[in-house]
Amino acid sequence: MFEFSQYLGFLLFLTILTMGFWLMFFLVSFVSYWVGGAAWERFKEKKAKNQESL
Repeated sequence: MFEFSQYLGFLLFLTILTMGFWLMFFLVSFVSYWVGGAAWERFKEKKAKNQESL
C-alpha cells in the first residue's frame, strides 16, 4: 500500500501548504490594515487642513 516515506512526503506537503495559506492570510490582513490606516490618516489631515483654512 503506502510506505512510510510517502506518508512523510504527504505530511510535508500539507505542512507547507498550510503554512503558505496562513502566511498569505496574515499578509493580506496586515496590508489591508496598513492601507486602511494610511487612508484614514490622509482623510483626517485633509479634514484638519480644510478646517484650518475656513
